[in-house]
Parts: sequence; C-alpha cells; structure tokens
Amino acid sequence: MSASPRLTTSAWLVFIAGVAALFAPSGALVAQTRVADICRVKGQEENQLVGLGLATGLRGTGDGGSYLPTVRALATAMQFLGNPTVKPPIELKDAKNVALVIVTATVPKDGGREGDRIDVNVSSIGKASSLSGGWLFLTALQDSRPGSNRVYAIADGKLKVEATSPTTARVYEGARLIEDFINPFVKDGKITLVMHRNHADARVSHAVAESVNGVFGLDRQYSRNSYVPYARAINPVNVEVTIPPQYRDDANNFLQQVLDLQVDEVKTEARVVINERTGAIVVTGDVQIGDAVVTHRNIVVETGLAKQTPFVGVGDTTRLQALLSALNAVQVPTEDVIEIIKNLERSGKLRGKLIIE
Repeated sequence: MSASPRLTTSAWLVFIAGVAALFAPSGALVAQTRVADICRVKGQEENQLVGLGLATGLRGTGDGGSYLPTVRALATAMQFLGNPTVKPPIELKDAKNVALVIVTATVPKDGGREGDRIDVNVSSIGKASSLSGGWLFLTALQDSRPGSNRVYAIADGKLKVEATSPTTARVYEGARLIEDFINPFVKDGKITLVMHRNHADARVSHAVAESVNGVFGLDRQYSRNSYVPYARAINPVNVEVTIPPQYRDDANNFLQQVLDLQVDEVKTEARVVINERTGAIVVTGDVQIGDAVVTHRNIVVETGLAKQTPFVGVGDTTRLQALLSALNAVQVPTEDVIEIIKNLERSGKLRGKLIIE
C-alpha cells in the first residue's frame, strides 16, 4: 500500500502565500456599517392577525356534511346573514362546496393605517381535498398577541391555490384594516435597539452605544447634578437609548439619525458556517486551528508546529482560511473539506464556533 501523499511544493507555496496575506497589515481604513443594518427597534416588529373562516364555492372538494365543525360554522354564518332557522347538520349534510380554514395576515413592522390592504394566507383544517376555485367568505382577523383579541381587519376574496399544496391558498390584498395598527417604539422616553441574531455580541452592542454617545454626547441628570451617557449596552442583544430633550417631541427624527449612524467593525466571535446542501463554507477571517496533523482518505495536511512545517514562526495556530486554500490547491472535494473541518472541531483544534445548516 502506498503512503498517503503530502501537499506538493506548489501547494505549499499557495498555502504560505495565503498565510502571509492573512497576516498582512490591513491598512488605516476601518470597515463600518450602519446601525440599521445590524439591529432592529424594539416595538417595530411584524405582527400576526388570525381568524377562523370559510372557503366557499369549491367544486365538490370541501369538508362535506359529515365534518361537524364546518357544518356548525356554516350554520352560524347563515344565521348571521338572516337565516336563523337552519338546523345543522340535517339541512347542511350535502354542503360539499365549503371548507373550514385558518386565515392569517402579517402587519408590517411599521404598522398600518385604517383602509390599508394586506395579503392573507388560507389553510384548510378539515377534510377538504382542494381549495381550488374557492372564495374566502368574510372573516374577522384579530390580534394574535397574548392578552389581546381585538379585531383589526376583515378578509375576503378569491383564493389562489398554492401549486404544491391544493389545501393552502393566498388572497392578495385580501384583508382590509378596519382601524390603525400602531407599533410604538418609545417607552418611558427611551428607545431600545435589538441586535440581529447573527450580530448579537457584547462588543458590537458596546460599539453601537459608543457611536450614539459620540454624536449626541451625555445626558445631564439634574436631580443628581451629574452626566450619564444617552446610550448604554444593557447586554449583548439590547442597547437602551434615552431620547435627548431636544428630540422629545420628534422621536422619529431622532430614531432615523441613530439608525443612520456608522459603527466601526469590531472583532466578533470567530465562526465557520457550513451549508451541507449547497457545499458553501463561510469563514470569518479570525478562525484559527491548532497544531494538528490532518489525515483524511488519501490526504495528509500538517498545521501549526506539527513536523516543523512551513507554518513555523506563525505560532501554534494558523488561520483556517490558509488550510482551505491548501486543500483547494490540490482539489480536495468539498464534502471532504467539510468532514475535515468537522473533525478539527471534534478534536478541539478549531478555534471558533461551527454552525452546520
């Protein structure tokens, strides 16, 4: 059996060049990003409206008279329309053109005003085999937030069935708001910025607070005759910002100025994100690997100080990006590269968080 080949001289040159580039000075320029691109404003979130309704006009593909929940709902609707004498399920036993459905709609994060129209999603919950050709009967949509059952919209309209599922459908602009849906973002004179999940980090939230304070300064606390920052990082996720006195009556203007502020890029958690379905590998520049000899199938790769490789002088770690460059130079298949990364993580040699999607 022949010995497993090591990386060729040309591959090592590519490897060494990659390491040199990764450790080269980055220059005086510091990357920046807008506050609005890494966080959202607490209170300004999408909200769901939900209701229980009837899809009518089906082509014999409805729930049928044996599904009592639909029969009762249809009887209630008929009574509402002025026919109080209907006796379910006897008189509605052949109602095969009706289906009981769940109706949902999403109010945008900025809220909505009375008269605005939004799309609705419709899904059968009974025995219906298809909603094709149906019409959503008038359905009241109420707030889905805990402790609230207030009706905010009325939905109806022609159902457009999803191609992959005949029992789900949409009604474009099928819901009309019957009153304003307001998303307040100011509480007790303060705004809270919430870091997006992939940006939640103590250093990032601190940088956002520092950016705000660098522009708006300090808040004079008259009762204590002292000054405190307008913004402070509560934790890696939340930054609390006090609205300055000059903006108390114009909070929206202040918010837009805050969201447009630039934040210097800070060093955050080292991560490797792998999508096994597509073979995509995303590595932050600071992910390192420890001293190791990687043997996988017919590939042997030495990193760090192992065997006095060309990595001597870098220390007992090297950048994962350099390893990936070397593996790419000898055309290691993507699935093998992914397995190598997984094994480095299992052995404790991957100095970063591995995320598999």
